[in-house]
Amino acid sequence: MKNLLLTLVLALVWTAVQGAFTLGNFAFGFVLAYAVLRMLRPLLGEASYDRRLWYKVVLAGFFVKELISSSVRVATEVITPGYHMRAGILAVPLSVRSDLGITLFANFISLTPGTLSLDVSEDREYLYIHAMYIDQGEEEDVLHLKRTLERRIILALGAESTEAPPPPGSDAASAS
Repeated sequence: MKNLLLTLVLALVWTAVQGAFTLGNFAFGFVLAYAVLRMLRPLLGEASYDRRLWYKVVLAGFFVKELISSSVRVATEVITPGYHMRAGILAVPLSVRSDLGITLFANFISLTPGTLSLDVSEDREYLYIHAMYIDQGEEEDVLHLKRTLERRIILALGAESTEAPPPPGSDAASAS
């Protein structure tokens, strides 16, 4: 956290030195500060956010790829005559356990055209989603997308995605 704060401060200093606070200028300053701190790693120590940065970039890229392919598929369904889909509701088992991980996974599912997150089971074992295509092996495609997306979320979030909060009414929940 210390190195992230230092990176942000250095990016703000870069923006102030340039004399124009723009998003592009700040982004360049952030990348420059990150590169400088990475070179100074032996002196400052490794940044905790540094390890998962690549996984977050990969997750964003994967989501954009899925967003584009799903958008094309839904647009094709809309502009072609006839009705080629068979929609349904699936109970998808969850591997992520944290509130942040489940929320991120459910939002990625909802933001992808053709799928919508409906609910999380009370025991947090299943996410119920509505999918436009569930026949002809499409259910397996949805589950494959789920496994791939969920694995990338777990890698991006690290340990915080697999920690389940204490159940309501337990001693640990009442102590906080």
